[in-house]
Amino acid sequence: MPLIARDARHRIAFTLNGESVEGYAEPRLLLVDFLRHELGATGTHVGCEHGVCGACTIRVNGRSARACLMLAVQADGKSLETVEGLAGPDGALSPLQQAFHENFALQCGFCTPGLLMSLGEVLERNPDPSEREIRIAIGGNICRCTGYQEIVDAALAAAAVLRGQSPPSRNTDNR
Repeated sequence: MPLIARDARHRIAFTLNGESVEGYAEPRLLLVDFLRHELGATGTHVGCEHGVCGACTIRVNGRSARACLMLAVQADGKSLETVEGLAGPDGALSPLQQAFHENFALQCGFCTPGLLMSLGEVLERNPDPSEREIRIAIGGNICRCTGYQEIVDAALAAAAVLRGQSPPSRNTDNR
């Protein structure tokens, strides 16, 4: 039986934020590392490397996925979205990004890309989520700075804007 070279690289091609990309990856290369180091999509953060913190959350074929738990070769032929794809072509923030800004939903920003990707999927599937539904949706994203209330407020505000309504007034008592 012939030996297979361990460092053999495989050609992969997929859609990233609406654009076709391709490259070569070793079979053991994690998708998060391919995105960051080969494609320059550094908005996808590397946190725990065990799929627990949510910092590397992206969307694969429209569904949230942990890029640290997926091999780059598994992305072949798929459609991927990262935080870099949320803003408009002119650089305008998405309603969710704008709501994060307006509701003070980020501090250090490390968890923000993963939270935006997780919440984006929720708002796409449910335009009128309850606070409880939002909290459940972000249960897999660890934030060490905000205390989460501002993140929930931002998600509710973005949902209202996406529905064509005015965002709820912010509770500024604790700020």
